[in-house]
Amino acid sequence: MQIFIVTPFPEFLNIYLNSSILGRAQKKKIVQYNILDLKHFGIGKHNQIDDQPFGGGPGMIMLAEPFFNALDKIKNIYQGSNKMKIILPSPKGKILNQTTSKKLSSFDGLVFFCVHYKGVDERVIDKLVDYEISIGDYVVTGGELPSLIIIDSIVRLIPGVIGDQDSANFDSFSHDLLDHPHYSRPRNYKGMKVPDVLTSGNHANIESWREKQREIITKNNRPDIWNNYKNKLSK
Repeated sequence: MQIFIVTPFPEFLNIYLNSSILGRAQKKKIVQYNILDLKHFGIGKHNQIDDQPFGGGPGMIMLAEPFFNALDKIKNIYQGSNKMKIILPSPKGKILNQTTSKKLSSFDGLVFFCVHYKGVDERVIDKLVDYEISIGDYVVTGGELPSLIIIDSIVRLIPGVIGDQDSANFDSFSHDLLDHPHYSRPRNYKGMKVPDVLTSGNHANIESWREKQREIITKNNRPDIWNNYKNKLSK
């Protein structure tokens, strides 16, 4: 998979993309990250990338032309067999979930547009963007952090990226309920003991305990997911 990130702040991304699972994915040549500085595609001698909005109002709007120019450059680099999908992290988008991440992990090429200020000219969205994705009901300074979150959620699902693929397959949101608690050594740490069932060797009891914990955690922390789960069972 080729991942292109168009941003006015390219230096922000390198450390995260070259670390841990994302970095190993690139070293294995499963994923290739390409960071493009939006300012290189700006307008005029000052490489302008933003301007005041038509109709007035506070803040600045990122111009359409630099994004179109950047995409033209990307098309000359992209080597995938299927069409690239263009993603705009945005509080106006659909909330990111595991289903979306799984779907996006199947494409050969993804492009992320990182936006700042009050947003981007709507013509970029109308003409270029395939997915507007929100990471939650809050606003952050720019599109870099949301892009990294979305990329992380996608890359870890690509076969070969995680050594134990079952680890990703059994994450929270991979099924109908949230994940159960996990424990490791020692069995007793400062008086806090691992539940006896997990050291019993009885796999049926262990799975029953884990399922019960999934239900308790989901019901307490995400009643929306719990209600969907109960409705699904009743059908």
